[in-house]
Amino acid sequence: MQDIRRWVAHRRNTELVLVLFAWLIGVFGHAAAGLALTDEIPSGLPPYALGLGALALAAHLAVRRFARHADPVILPVTVLLCGLGLVLMDRLDHSYAIRFPDNYQGLPVAPDQVIWTVIGVAVMVTVLIVLKHHRLLQRYTYLGMAVSMVLLVLPAFFGADQFGAKRWISLGPMSVQPGEFVKVMICVFFASYLMANRDALALAGRRFLGLALPRGRNAGPVLLVWGVSLIVLFYERDLGTSLIFFGVFVVMLYIATERTSWVALGLVMAVGGSAAVAATQYHVKARIAAWLDPMSIYLPEDQRPPGVISDQLAQSLFAFGAGDLTGTGLGQGHSYLIGFAGRSDFILATAAEELGLAGVTLILLCYVLLIWRGMSAAMKVTDPFGKLLAAGLSSVLALQVFVVAGGVSGLIPLTGKALPFLAQGGSSTVANFLLIGLLIKMSDAAGQAATLPEGNATILVPAITDATLPPPTGAGRPSGRAARP
Repeated sequence: MQDIRRWVAHRRNTELVLVLFAWLIGVFGHAAAGLALTDEIPSGLPPYALGLGALALAAHLAVRRFARHADPVILPVTVLLCGLGLVLMDRLDHSYAIRFPDNYQGLPVAPDQVIWTVIGVAVMVTVLIVLKHHRLLQRYTYLGMAVSMVLLVLPAFFGADQFGAKRWISLGPMSVQPGEFVKVMICVFFASYLMANRDALALAGRRFLGLALPRGRNAGPVLLVWGVSLIVLFYERDLGTSLIFFGVFVVMLYIATERTSWVALGLVMAVGGSAAVAATQYHVKARIAAWLDPMSIYLPEDQRPPGVISDQLAQSLFAFGAGDLTGTGLGQGHSYLIGFAGRSDFILATAAEELGLAGVTLILLCYVLLIWRGMSAAMKVTDPFGKLLAAGLSSVLALQVFVVAGGVSGLIPLTGKALPFLAQGGSSTVANFLLIGLLIKMSDAAGQAATLPEGNATILVPAITDATLPPPTGAGRPSGRAARP
């Protein structure tokens, strides 16, 4: 028992040291950017340092009190990405204010992002306090799914069309992206459904071109998710949400069943559906045209491919090239030339120019570290629902980073999503803090499992036992087959 207490204290003390290190990087980054822009320490440095430090300390104390066995790396990496994101946004606010003094692009966004970060941390702490165990989420499987479907299709009917996509809903002076929260809620449903139907979904049907395809009735959920994804893509023109939504289900299907046929079927359906929508939706077709030849924007207007109307991707590629290996230095780049999206979709281009290839690599490695720790929790937690949920949330984070980083670097067409924690976006910030809160909670369960004697297969907390949990709500009828090894 004494050894376990020392081990737990070591993890929390390690987390505190890493949080302080991440805080210092954010503070020194803000000072460096201010010196480069104005030749003096920014006047807002003390409140920024105190505010970021207070938020980071509050989050750490919440983890120390309510998730003592949690992974000690998840929170510090999140603090580092948030601090760096605020530095880049404040640095761009300064440049936009000079270049666009009478334009909406000149309005600062960093102060609003601070507010959203405070709200996000509050949501994360609330999850740690209220959610006694992640298995409680199984009670709300179908309710969460119903709410998710409503939120996902709501912008198609009531959403505001901004920048070519309908993913926002206006609530008074604010606009909200429901899809950011759906990506978390949908993982809960998928985890519960796949846990209850794993055997049936793993059964092979007919073989086609060497692949064991699932039986028709078992392919129903995939067809449903595929159809909803196409609706989102067609009516809302939201390529990023569709890719993440469908992609995470296919990944979780593969994790649950170990059938490569599901992955092959998912890829074929994704490519086929995207091609059909691209052929009928002008906005999606224009993004593909801009991706295929981003430099065509500089041709005479009558020689450009149809739909190429923005130089954002071209300017992003210039920013990547100008950064070279070590970058121009914080505050000394010209990525504000990208335009209004420089602080949201394209903020990675700012990092690439001012921090160089080395800086972008470290940022991407921070995301890899988060994803790895989430997958590690999935492998170590003892219940099937927790394994699938942790893997699904980690996959959501991986897919979102991929579609954003791939879009701004020219690897894939632009999707318009925000890079988690680094980019401007209220809904994205709050939803990603909710995701991190759930990952911390499940890593806490995994840490508790590591302290149990060998042979103890399940963690049960008081008031949450198999007797008090409801039957699997995503269920269908049990298949009667033994579970696959």
